[in-house]
Amino acid sequence: MGEKPTLVDEFGRSRDRLRAVAFRLLGSADEADDAVQEAWLRASRADAADVVNVTAWLTTIVSRICLDMLRTRQRRREEFADTAGLDVLAGAGDARDPEAEAVLADSVGLALLVVLDRLGPAERVAFVLHDLFAMPFEEIARIVERSPVAAKKLASRARARVRGAPAPGVDVARQRTLVEAFLAASRAGDVGGLLAVLAPDVVRRADPAVLHPGAAGEMRGARRVAEETVTNAGRARFARPALVKGTVGAVVAPGGRLLLVLALTIEGGRIREITVVNDPASLARLQLAVVDPIPWAAHPEA
Repeated sequence: MGEKPTLVDEFGRSRDRLRAVAFRLLGSADEADDAVQEAWLRASRADAADVVNVTAWLTTIVSRICLDMLRTRQRRREEFADTAGLDVLAGAGDARDPEAEAVLADSVGLALLVVLDRLGPAERVAFVLHDLFAMPFEEIARIVERSPVAAKKLASRARARVRGAPAPGVDVARQRTLVEAFLAASRAGDVGGLLAVLAPDVVRRADPAVLHPGAAGEMRGARRVAEETVTNAGRARFARPALVKGTVGAVVAPGGRLLLVLALTIEGGRIREITVVNDPASLARLQLAVVDPIPWAAHPEA
């Protein structure tokens, strides 16, 4: 019979899962790494001799750390108030490696990270641990310090907010295809591609902080809107489709942090109105949800 694996061995085998849990709970690669490191420090000081399932035990530790971090974040909530942060991230000078951060966020879903960030700490923990990692509610209850029934209600409430519901008569699949084409043309600087999806009399309205110097708060006409849109290719890199007030629009979220929302009015297979929202108070009031089911959810209906 071989020797029992050491805690170092068990932690090494569990590290990828722990980081995956922490990233989905926190939405930040740097904070996820910090949480995993803190989990190791706490685990190494604890007596793990009688622990049967070390991976589950470590997952509980890192989840509690993340819950504390989410509660701290909620108390000192920091929002992007203007586009300066996005313009830095769109370049190559950010020390956090924005390309790697974007790839990691995209693997989870930028829109999902945005919606998760709007949940309360306990709701987010209950939803992520159960729906995405199949953790039983009995274990989640101990982490969030609620009863199993209360933990299940937290996850159910979070699930309803994450998924949202389309407005009556909205063809989500068709609208999503249109929005994807709009975003692809925006990233590519393709004026012709934009003209193909914009209504001839399209109207663009935007909060002042979003606009380039001298740009009007309201702009009309497909050609003018398309030519302005291609100047925002750097921002479009971080845009992904999302349900905005029950209609498919887009969120712009570098690293999963919401910067602005594109609320779209779609009629006759074309985009007729574009409202660019950046004001923090207005963003907080918007109903946002993911467009598609989460393909890697462990128990989406439980």
